[in-house]
Amino acid sequence: MQALSQTKRGESYTIKWIFGIPEVLEFMKRYQIQEGSQVQVIQNHKDCVIIGARDKRLAIGKEIADRIKV
Repeated sequence: MQALSQTKRGESYTIKWIFGIPEVLEFMKRYQIQEGSQVQVIQNHKDCVIIGARDKRLAIGKEIADRIKV
């Protein structure tokens, strides 16, 4: 298991574990990003990770991506 912030661009991953502020978790659930979800890493920048899940794309700060294990 590794943090989402440490993943490679272009790869797909399954979210195994998420820990964070309840408001952030609720926001992600609205986009169907939760434990068991498949996500693709589109870009992994110095300060954020851009992921794709289903037909949505989201930019997630490194602080949050560190708390998502895949």
